[in-house]
Amino acid sequence: MKKPSQPNTKLIGIGLDNRDGHKRITQAERFAIVGGSAETHDRMTETVTKTFETLDRRGKTLEKVDPRELKEIIQRSAPN
Repeated sequence: MKKPSQPNTKLIGIGLDNRDGHKRITQAERFAIVGGSAETHDRMTETVTKTFETLDRRGKTLEKVDPRELKEIIQRSAPN
């Protein structure tokens, strides 16, 4: 019997401040970051990594977390 397929939910980050022409792409199982300056790209990658660490600690998945809670987690995960 075939298993039901799991949803393929990801967070996507798009940086728009790239001026050096370098194409930055970071892909992982649960997120993808595209574009941005080196600093922006690194900040977005750090933010989503910390976001998923928090979700894992709370025992939640991207598919099941309330959007308001996800927003709060992302805001707290962003580097200062």
